[in-house]
Amino acid sequence: MAAVRDKAVVVTGAGGGIGAALARRFAAEGARVAVNDLDARKARRTAEEIGAVAVPGDASTVVPAARAALGGTVDIFCANAGVGTGGGPEAPEDDWALAWDVNVMAHVRAARALLPQWLACGSGRFVSTVSAAGLLTMVDAAPYSVTKHGAYAFAEWLSLTYRHRGIDVHAICPQGVRTGMLAATGAAGDLVLAPTAIEPEDVAEALFTAMAEGRFLVLPHPEVAGYYTARAADPDRWLGGMNHLQRKLEQDGGGTR
Repeated sequence: MAAVRDKAVVVTGAGGGIGAALARRFAAEGARVAVNDLDARKARRTAEEIGAVAVPGDASTVVPAARAALGGTVDIFCANAGVGTGGGPEAPEDDWALAWDVNVMAHVRAARALLPQWLACGSGRFVSTVSAAGLLTMVDAAPYSVTKHGAYAFAEWLSLTYRHRGIDVHAICPQGVRTGMLAATGAAGDLVLAPTAIEPEDVAEALFTAMAEGRFLVLPHPEVAGYYTARAADPDRWLGGMNHLQRKLEQDGGGTR
């Protein structure tokens, strides 16, 4: 098991769902945890539950406040906050901008703030909650799928660039997880994600297993590895299968037309 006792850990979007599960698990393992969420009430609730400190606010700019709250350093940063924007090209510009800002640029800004200290001391751990949509895609959710691909690409870039300098990076790519975000996906989520949905605690367990094994890619749904391989081996066949899901969604009265 990767040692986390007494480590200073920040988890964004930790007012509920996967973020709260990650915060609980790190606290249970003896870490000093800063709970971030845009909703200050939710951040405080999670923090009080686990004996952590709340640092509410925008995930893009939380690093200085979290560092101050944790005694001047951040050892592990969990970039977990995300938005599940649906629709296609017709989605409003503001929806696309929000998806880019939260799902990608918040990770970039956090890394920008963290890397100088981590590189100076030769250690640090960046955990990106991506989604299987970042490896595959998700029907009826272009902004989400595109930006989660971006989040995965950024995590991959961080790992290949800095692993020899002591920086560990993990990309968590679950399919359906029983959270409020899943509930908001509507018919598409019911069709693709709900049948195999897992609990947020299962995601936290998968991360800790990956940290212990030194693995970049975290797959709480192991079958995603097979889908990812099939997508790379035969893109047209894979796209045909996904189009079958799209047509079924449309036949059932949902999805982009």
